[in-house]
Amino acid sequence: MAKNDRDNHRDSVNRFIALANSMKDEGLSPELVSAALMTASALYTTYSVSGNAGGLTDTGVDKVAERYREELERIQDMKRRMAESGEGDA
Repeated sequence: MAKNDRDNHRDSVNRFIALANSMKDEGLSPELVSAALMTASALYTTYSVSGNAGGLTDTGVDKVAERYREELERIQDMKRRMAESGEGDA
């Protein structure tokens, strides 16, 4: 059975988190790893929108920043709901 976009997205996120944790386990600070991931994401987002030679317009930067904000808010809402329900406890 072929994976759908949702499954591929989840698997890709998990791979990035595993890589980030591996870098942290090698001694890099979580803050440095986070900053590196953000830079890599910005570079790849620019590439995915404009290719290797292009760049985002100011409007494009605003759209990407707003999408990132929406995702961050969605994740924080999910984490709050999990904490309230006790799902985040181990």
